Amino acid sequence: MLSAIRRLSLTHWIVIAMVAGIAFGEFDPRHAVQLKVFSTVFLNLVKCILVPLVFGTLVVGIAGHADDLKAVGRLAFRSIVYFELVTTVALFIGLGVVNVVKPGVGVTLPAPAEGAAVTAQKVTWESLVEHLAPKSFFDAASRNDVLQVVVFAILFAMAITQVKGPHRETMLGFCESLTEVMFKFTSIVMNLAPIGVGAAMAVTVGTSGLGVLKQLALLIGTLYGGLAIFCLGVLVPIAWFARIPLRELLATLRAPALLSFTTASSDAALPDAMKRLVAFGVPKRIVSFVMPVGYSFNLDGSTLHLAVASIFVAQAAKVDLSLGQQVTMMVTLMLTSKGMAGVPRASQVILAGTLATFGLPLEGVVLIMGVDQIMDMGRTTVNLMGNCLATVVMARWEGEFRREPRSEEAG
Repeated sequence: MLSAIRRLSLTHWIVIAMVAGIAFGEFDPRHAVQLKVFSTVFLNLVKCILVPLVFGTLVVGIAGHADDLKAVGRLAFRSIVYFELVTTVALFIGLGVVNVVKPGVGVTLPAPAEGAAVTAQKVTWESLVEHLAPKSFFDAASRNDVLQVVVFAILFAMAITQVKGPHRETMLGFCESLTEVMFKFTSIVMNLAPIGVGAAMAVTVGTSGLGVLKQLALLIGTLYGGLAIFCLGVLVPIAWFARIPLRELLATLRAPALLSFTTASSDAALPDAMKRLVAFGVPKRIVSFVMPVGYSFNLDGSTLHLAVASIFVAQAAKVDLSLGQQVTMMVTLMLTSKGMAGVPRASQVILAGTLATFGLPLEGVVLIMGVDQIMDMGRTTVNLMGNCLATVVMARWEGEFRREPRSEEAG
């Protein structure tokens, strides 16, 4: 019995904790909601990993290859092109499924007085460009603003390449040491994942009950159907075309994928996913560049969700949008969704801004908030898997993907 328990991997413990959390939340919701402190502590520990890990790996990935900055520029160009193509496809898949299923037809929007206040922040291209420049690295780090940290790290790495002698070696050595320490830090924190996952599921079910699945079920089903179509119709063919061992990749990433799904947090899964991709055979310089940039420019699940949610609100409000108006809305979403990883409850902010731009009622955001946690679980997991696949594709494209035997730690 003890030997069988010892053989359980982290993935097994996460699944066990998830099931236990759901059961506890359903049968004792009053005490289940009190477990929020454990999920909050775990997520805070994970979030404190994110900035130093992204900063250290990105600086080393760029400045450590100062003699071949052309290769870094080529990787950046290829990554951005890939991200734009894939996220655009995700948007139009979302547009397609929501027009076929029509989940908003027959839905009654809440009255403005009854809904929670939602701020209609109009997100413009100009405001996003301004947001690229961090006022302070420490301010961006304290807010876990991945996009601003990435910009600072790129500029910092470029500055290091202009420095010669011991000063450059000292800074590079510091960043390399920081990266190695943060990978070990990640391993320690991930051992607490079952506790954080179990608590998060208990709180979710204890607060809303399993009955929340019945509310707006067609909207949830439309989103998950769109995500499934995107994974099977886009991500799987990309993996096949790039000759990536998909089954082994999924096995390597199952623990961070489960973590991402159960906590609905990209931050929670990113550090562990980066570590596992290195073990999978992707060079650290590629992982350290593509993954952080992808979390600002390649949020496939979130962009697909925005397409579904915006047309859902139009359908519920009985506003008949022409195909041209819907395409214009998709282009707006494609531009304004960039960098959403740095904004708290970003999808709601972007959605509210888009609805306001097209004159649609913001009460739709209030309605969607009721099941946003459940939808967030799916879209966050697709965000993670899409970025991991993109990282391996870039490594293959660069001719640097080397498949090595999977370590026990990655299992």
